[in-house]
Amino acid sequence: MCALHITGFAQFSDSVDHYISFAGTGNLNRTNTGSTYLLNNAVRFQVDKKKVSLNSMVSYVYGRNPQSKTNDDVLAIMNVDFLKNVQKFYYWALTGFEKSFSLKVDSRFQGGVGVGYIFANSAKSNLEVSDGFLVETTDLSIEDKHGRTSYQAVRNSLRLKYRFLIKDIIKIDGTNFYQPSLSDFNDYILKLNTNVSVTLYKWLSFTTSFNYNRQNITSTENLLLTYGLRAEKYF
Repeated sequence: MCALHITGFAQFSDSVDHYISFAGTGNLNRTNTGSTYLLNNAVRFQVDKKKVSLNSMVSYVYGRNPQSKTNDDVLAIMNVDFLKNVQKFYYWALTGFEKSFSLKVDSRFQGGVGVGYIFANSAKSNLEVSDGFLVETTDLSIEDKHGRTSYQAVRNSLRLKYRFLIKDIIKIDGTNFYQPSLSDFNDYILKLNTNVSVTLYKWLSFTTSFNYNRQNITSTENLLLTYGLRAEKYF
């Protein structure tokens, strides 16, 4: 990885191998018929060593309009990357939990392994693609297209991850997943996430987040566009 950068786009070095961030974003629309609001909070923690990196993330989204609740969604992911900092080709293992009111998921557990390849990695840009297989157990709050409310599946998990820094002030980063079931390609999960941040101080930035999620087997989806602040620290 590249050396520590003092502009707020800090990176890991020989003496800096921990990272933590908190992003609190949301939006509010108030009219004479009531208020519509959405809160999107996420905490990330990373430990980066020469041959092993551990990444974890927990996010919570809550939304409501004048008529009803729209979002009550929890996502927790932890993954470990092997050899990522010493070569372009690396290995990964992942485990995750999801509960989503908007996608009608009571619980989803995933775990799996795979490989990845880094096309670019510098202080200004990062681009990598990974692929692998996940074993999944899902409980739904509605019936899917096959009349099921619970099932198990093996999925292919394709991920595109990127990060770009413009003039040491604007940062664009994102992680996108496409996860089709190996037994039913009509059963796929699509997760798109992109963040655009403008540095206000070396540890604080203004952030706009775009999230789109679709679970095709139940024809449920959500699209979130929020804005707020992100605080981060390397140590």
